Amino acid sequence: MSARPNSSPLTHQVTLTVLMLAAFALAMVVGFGIYATAQADHVSLERQKIFLTNGLKDQIAAVAREQESVTVWDDSVINTKAGNQTWIEENLSVWMYSYYGHNRVYILDAGNHPVHAMREGKVLDPSVYGEDEPAMQPTIEKLRGMISQPPKADASGAPAKMIAEDLVSLGGKPAILSIMPLVPSSDRVSQAPGSEYLHVSVEFLNDAVIAKIAEKYLLDGAHLLTLSQPTGSAAIPLLDSRGVILGYIGWDQERPGLTLVRKTGPALALATLLAASVLAFLLRRLRRASWALQTSQDQAQYLAFHDMLTGLPNRALFEDRLRRALLSSGTDAGKVALLYLDLDRFKHVNDTLGHPAGDELVRQTAARLQHTVRDVDTVARLGGDEFAVILLDVRDIRSAEDISDRVLQKLQEPFKLIDDQVFVGASIGIALSAGPDADADDLLRKADIALYEAKRNGRGRYQVFAGDMDDLLLRKRKVESELRNALNGGTGIKLAYQPVFAGNGKTIVGAEALIRWAHDVHGALPAAQFIAIAEERGMIGQLGKWVLLEACRFAVRTELPWLAVNVSPLQLRDAGFAEEVASILAETGLAPERLQLEITENVLLENSDTTRTTLANLRRSGVGIVLDDFGTGYSSLSYLRRHAIDKLKIDRSFVRLLDGDGNSGAIVKALIDLAGALKVEVTAEGVETEAQKTLLVAMGCQQLQGYLLSSPLEPAQLLALPGLSSANATTEEAAALA
Repeated sequence: MSARPNSSPLTHQVTLTVLMLAAFALAMVVGFGIYATAQADHVSLERQKIFLTNGLKDQIAAVAREQESVTVWDDSVINTKAGNQTWIEENLSVWMYSYYGHNRVYILDAGNHPVHAMREGKVLDPSVYGEDEPAMQPTIEKLRGMISQPPKADASGAPAKMIAEDLVSLGGKPAILSIMPLVPSSDRVSQAPGSEYLHVSVEFLNDAVIAKIAEKYLLDGAHLLTLSQPTGSAAIPLLDSRGVILGYIGWDQERPGLTLVRKTGPALALATLLAASVLAFLLRRLRRASWALQTSQDQAQYLAFHDMLTGLPNRALFEDRLRRALLSSGTDAGKVALLYLDLDRFKHVNDTLGHPAGDELVRQTAARLQHTVRDVDTVARLGGDEFAVILLDVRDIRSAEDISDRVLQKLQEPFKLIDDQVFVGASIGIALSAGPDADADDLLRKADIALYEAKRNGRGRYQVFAGDMDDLLLRKRKVESELRNALNGGTGIKLAYQPVFAGNGKTIVGAEALIRWAHDVHGALPAAQFIAIAEERGMIGQLGKWVLLEACRFAVRTELPWLAVNVSPLQLRDAGFAEEVASILAETGLAPERLQLEITENVLLENSDTTRTTLANLRRSGVGIVLDDFGTGYSSLSYLRRHAIDKLKIDRSFVRLLDGDGNSGAIVKALIDLAGALKVEVTAEGVETEAQKTLLVAMGCQQLQGYLLSSPLEPAQLLALPGLSSANATTEEAAALA
């Protein structure tokens, strides 16, 4: 048997060279893969840390925004200093827990002593604050120091917000601490510097809160780590203002590089034979990983500047685009128009059909707005049911009005919500840029004022900002201030009384109290004007109480069978109004049967539980309920039966047409017959001619009121009428009633 020939040295050399090159290539591939994997994981980890750090800052800011919604409020200052624990519980503590998820709320007086405490939705004795006081005291002292300093302004020139925030450890658990002073939201409430009560709000950084932060950035497994637990690389510390670590936020680290290596493991095992293919495959996979990271970043960027519900630009992106549009408009002839709109019946939809229906209504509204305006224009959702539209290259205000007309028509079409057809409508405020120096904040303010005027003038319409609207607001505020002074001991406000007669036109069966204000500058102001201002500025409760008290004091000293007082719908929405009426009746000594409260049909149309309960309690106490201006509203028989009123007052608009309009006569006769069917009294107001009186009596009307019989009178003039006198007063005392 012959021997096998020896291998050629060249073969060994080539083989060795190839093996070395293969080993080198494999080492390069493996080394590059390891390096790329580590770098991709590192970059991803740093990005995740930035996301969570920013998310924590956003959560702290969110707690402050939620807290600000109740701390800058006249009612907060009034009720906390009055010690109204029920109001505090419903609006400042338990409400913050149930609506926003704040775990603890403390109310501190001017001396930093606790007057109210809430933990996890339960009101506790204020003394429990002592357990948390050591951790909160530095932040409280910081805020008190800020309050004691002269007021400062922020970058926009507005008064800087008074707030002190920190991360603290309460019972070994890290929490967001936010403290704000309770300050008035208007000048109708004054507060001496240094006397501010403090609202202390705490939100624990538990797993649920941390998961909510992480969810915004699509991170999984986010949770709280205590100081005693080991931390990996995927963790950020929770630092208080002194740099003390209170805990950590940990999460499941996204490892795009490691994921890539695991997926390419089989290919790497064959790298000695397919080095070039493996390398190409690896590069291809790396490009995919980079694309995935870029996609994640783009999504985070999108979420930061868009509304999650509608996909529209949010307030941040809207303000940026508005400023850019105004800068661009300064270089050409085109102008920028801003439409500021909100839905007219959004709250009603939410209350009756639920929040899912409200969300769907917002989505459909956003879609209609986008289809109505041009592609170059911007539609943004500012929050709730508020939207804004930036119109570019607008020639004049007529162009903006045309677009507003199209928007209103589009929104007046029915919406399909959860198998229900809903009609909503909207109100729009329009502001047009004035020139190259136009300011975004000023334009938004003008559009907001115009929107307010649109809603005040009837809703379902648009209103263009006019220069005198600022002056109108100033005049309203001046009237408001003077009305407040008049109610607080000033002069000018008084009551007149218009008697109501029996069908014979001679016997006085009662009277109606009418408010009058003889203004020092403007003369006799229309009651509707200053009552509307009182309703807008939250003064209607005080004004209504004054009227009711004065009327009852007058009535109890006369022989009037009854006295009627008009009541605002806002008063009836107050759950304590029936008790207030009972208190006034007890204070003045007037029998409930001698008091009648006149309401409008809109009150019945609202059909709110509070109003329904208030009316029922008033009737049970003996107070009569009168439906004023009957026939001009939208009430149905079901509303009349449900609320069981005591009297109908036929509106003067029907009575005025009795002299020559046969249809009006038929309507009035039908209204009188309806009152008879319901077994309630009926009064015709606005009787001005003998013919009207004769027709009304012939139709069966029991009571008449109008200038034919008597105009509104001063108290002394009313008492001087035949058949009336002061029940318990001398002649001099009766004159004093004037």
